[in-house]
Amino acid sequence: MTLPELIFLVFVLLVALSIVWSTLQTGISPMMSSGKALQAMLASIDESDNRPENGHLIDLGSGWGTLVIAVARKHPHQQVIGYELSWFPWLVSMIRKYSLGLDNLTLYRKDFRNAELGDASILFCYLFPGGMHALHEKLKRELLNEIIIVSNAFALPSCEPTKVIQLNDIFQTPIYVYYWRPKC
Repeated sequence: MTLPELIFLVFVLLVALSIVWSTLQTGISPMMSSGKALQAMLASIDESDNRPENGHLIDLGSGWGTLVIAVARKHPHQQVIGYELSWFPWLVSMIRKYSLGLDNLTLYRKDFRNAELGDASILFCYLFPGGMHALHEKLKRELLNEIIIVSNAFALPSCEPTKVIQLNDIFQTPIYVYYWRPKC
């Protein structure tokens, strides 16, 4: 095995271990939103009647950057924030952010459960049932303002969505839109 092959193998192993580690830590691997889900989530922001104009747009688990970068490009005058725990997807997102010159986008390699969400006007997520439960508990404990939450595929426990968009895909994926009030 040549030195370049060995370096490549070590790099691939580090990437794989990084993804496995974050999957074990969070309970789910980094997943990209489908094109249909991405478009429905972006449309949900623009269609929201009660959308606060001055808060941050935050992606809770920004993964490979698919959604958070689309949001930052579509809303260049608002601060967009992404949280991702997995090292390699976060790095891919950072490279994409800088290559596109998205100055309104900040990406943190951090678990959203340890993040400050008080400045948010809209939260986006493609989590999993356990992540949605953790988000609900965090919001009940910490968030006192009203915000919009847009979730790909998974519902927020014990809350009635304002709207559910059923995608025309193989899974009939639901996109949940919530107008969060502190008493939810």
